[in-house]
Amino acid sequence: MVMALEGLKVLDLARYAPGLYVSMYLGDMGADVIRIEEPGLSGRRASFKEKPLSYRKMEDERGVAFNAMERNKRRMVLNLKNADGREVFYKLVKDADVLLEGFRPGVTQRLGVDYETCSALNPRLIYCSLTGYGQEGPYRLTAGHDINYISVAGALGIIGGAAGEPVFPANLLADFASGSQNTIIGTLTALLARERTGRGQYVDISMTDGVIALMVMLTQEYFNNGRVPKSGTEQLTGSKPYYNVYQTKDGRWIGIGAMEPWFFSNVCKHLGRPDLVELQEDASRLEEIRGAFRDGFKTKTAQEWHDLMSQDDTCVAKIYNFDEVFSDPQILHRQMAMELDHPSVGKVRQVGFPVKLSDTPAAFRAFAGSKGQHTDEILLELGYEKEDVARLREQGAVM
Repeated sequence: MVMALEGLKVLDLARYAPGLYVSMYLGDMGADVIRIEEPGLSGRRASFKEKPLSYRKMEDERGVAFNAMERNKRRMVLNLKNADGREVFYKLVKDADVLLEGFRPGVTQRLGVDYETCSALNPRLIYCSLTGYGQEGPYRLTAGHDINYISVAGALGIIGGAAGEPVFPANLLADFASGSQNTIIGTLTALLARERTGRGQYVDISMTDGVIALMVMLTQEYFNNGRVPKSGTEQLTGSKPYYNVYQTKDGRWIGIGAMEPWFFSNVCKHLGRPDLVELQEDASRLEEIRGAFRDGFKTKTAQEWHDLMSQDDTCVAKIYNFDEVFSDPQILHRQMAMELDHPSVGKVRQVGFPVKLSDTPAAFRAFAGSKGQHTDEILLELGYEKEDVARLREQGAVM
């Protein structure tokens, strides 16, 4: 089977989850991803050995088997602070298609692996930098995580109830929706452009930029009439009773998105309140509708409402606990929970492929390797002899 990105070589210098997600996607689509890691943490980052992020704890055999973000990659340990280590890296760059990094601006220059250096070695290289605030501007060197980027972008300020207390959307918006996805889009766009121009280019992705772009519906209205959106007061953030959440008889919650009149009409009829159908946009009656919905949904369990409404045009769904998601028939049918056979761990489940291509689909090709598992293999491919590999190891250039 031919894969969409088969034949592409990707060098992954990412250290955090957003970048690892990017290279996971590229690997899922067939690229040869070489994940380049540092020999060990140093300085203040060494404290992460005691309290690592959850995805960094997955280094035991079972953890590696379930580590989806490292699948379909080869893992190499390379010391970029060592001159011989950098020479190995430069050899990798010469025939690479994509280089991905997520350091703060200036770090790659200090390491000697910046865009200017790498593009001189390989003018066809697509060099992607994924950061919180981008390569330029007053915040370029400012530390941050998802919560900081969505704060600056204004997203956190509009997510929450009418009381105004923000609600944290995990790290989904800046890290993954804005950072990872835009890096994937930017990479693939640059690869397409290279087919026309023959040249690679630099891709500068800011997570903060991406969050602002996600809010285009709100920004275009703000630029048009100056109206400032606030948490709990927008149509899509809880101000309307027909786009809201309600508790059911069993204490569970159900979400409705019945904005269109025909959806709203069906919800009202199922709740036994057809008299509300004509009042959907009557501003003076919104609280009456909200109260009727609140009382109505408490008369049945979430499952009963689901069974009653799911086959009708209602836009109503149970709000799942996380452990319920992967037994849902729709999720299973779409293969978003893959079951795989690991040679020593046994049955393993991993997240599936969200992009379905009819002719060149994504595929699971390999479980995550251990740190440095493929170092020797990659060095031999580059033309190093076994004696050279031993020397590089002894010098601390590789591991």
